[in-house]
Amino acid sequence: MAEAHESLHRTADIEKDAISVGESSYTQDWHYSHKWTRKLLQWGLETRGITPVPLRERVDTQYSKLFFIWLSWNTNILSFSAGTLGPAVFGLGLRDSCLVILFFNLLCSALPSYFTTWGPKLGLRQMCQARYSFGYYGVIIPSVFNLCSMMGFCILNCILGGQTLSAISDGHLTWSVGIVVISIISLFLSFCGYKILIWYERLAWVPVLVVFVVALGVGGKHLGNPPPAQPATAGAILSFASTIAGFVITYCSLSSDFTIYFKPSVPSWKIFLSSYLGFNVSIVLCQCLGAAVAVAVSSVPEWDEGYANGNVGGLIEAMLRPTGNFGKFLTVLMALSVTGNIAPTLYSFSLSFQVFIPLLAVIPRYMFSLLATAILIPVSIVGAHKFYDTLTNFLGLIGYWASAFGAIILAEHLVIRRGSFATYDLTVWADSRRLPTGLAALGACALACGLIVPAIDQVWFVGPIAAHTGDIGFELAFAAAGVFYVPLRFVELKYRRLA
Repeated sequence: MAEAHESLHRTADIEKDAISVGESSYTQDWHYSHKWTRKLLQWGLETRGITPVPLRERVDTQYSKLFFIWLSWNTNILSFSAGTLGPAVFGLGLRDSCLVILFFNLLCSALPSYFTTWGPKLGLRQMCQARYSFGYYGVIIPSVFNLCSMMGFCILNCILGGQTLSAISDGHLTWSVGIVVISIISLFLSFCGYKILIWYERLAWVPVLVVFVVALGVGGKHLGNPPPAQPATAGAILSFASTIAGFVITYCSLSSDFTIYFKPSVPSWKIFLSSYLGFNVSIVLCQCLGAAVAVAVSSVPEWDEGYANGNVGGLIEAMLRPTGNFGKFLTVLMALSVTGNIAPTLYSFSLSFQVFIPLLAVIPRYMFSLLATAILIPVSIVGAHKFYDTLTNFLGLIGYWASAFGAIILAEHLVIRRGSFATYDLTVWADSRRLPTGLAALGACALACGLIVPAIDQVWFVGPIAAHTGDIGFELAFAAAGVFYVPLRFVELKYRRLA
């Protein structure tokens, strides 16, 4: 009983210290002295970057909104496209594709869903939480990988949105113009910050649902009798599984970015369940629909024509064509669905950039959304005509680092800190001398690479293990990084105490 009281007292002290840290660093940022920034604040714009959210500002109790955040984030044409990879790239039948989609999403979404429960307890953005295992400077490396991953997702979404807008214009609107339109809309939403994003994500899934229902209504008859599939190989299944895992497990690097304003007293299981359902309802349904349509494409000439060269936007337009002008309107809605993914991703990109270069933490968060968009538009235009190669390679690669990252964060919390949030000293969140050195985390990642590389199965490289088993890189990344990290971290603790 005394131990419980002491733990509770320590948590209260930590929260009190965190308030003073949050207030001093937040209110003294230089941009608060500018008239135009204060005006934006009056309009409800969020300027907070990676500065911790003090306890008195963690007041939100509407945990159900998390369901809609992840639902809208993933109810879009990119999730649909990821599902088509099973039949189109890996040669799997509908049953095998859907089983892989179901099982690996249920498995891999558990980690980011669990990380969402940390935001209310600590008031820290996800990559700032990672400083408690990777260290102040060591976390820069995963931050770079995270920036690349988020930019990659934005590029893929922009390409799909641009493709789809171009498909309804009979070539009068180029992919490039469509990409610019999608990027500007997403920039506006990201620029406004948390409150506007949450409001938008509560509604963004509705028009996409209408599109899918109409598409099934007019084209569902083609999905009833899929052609017989070739027997699936273990290699094809595991490689597709790696791609599906890469789609969802990367959320573990940004999960708590959207839960730091929640009250710590909100039950963690409710936050977890809302997030877990949001991930799986959206991703599983969209990806399974994509797989079903991809299997049927070859038997429907109109779909096959629209799908030429992997043009997913053209496929959507062909499916909705029987409804005439209404179908074109629905296709526009489908194109705009990617903004529900790009906007919050740009938001988290801004935060990760401040962790990447800590000196820039005093600059308003939304300025980095402008930077990201300036990178996003030209790169999307350049990569627009190699979508499927880009999607397959990208999703396969990002799963490796994200899996290792998630394993290390999890091992730190459950093994080193024994699951206690009271062990996180929130006053040192930006103190490089008191945070871990990061050598244990980076060393674990380096050692894990010795097992990951031989297990990679990509177009440009097939490792000796993967040649016999298929791609098992992300599974080995998670297991090896976690196992290597624990003993290295205990060694590190001998030279720098737990903070």
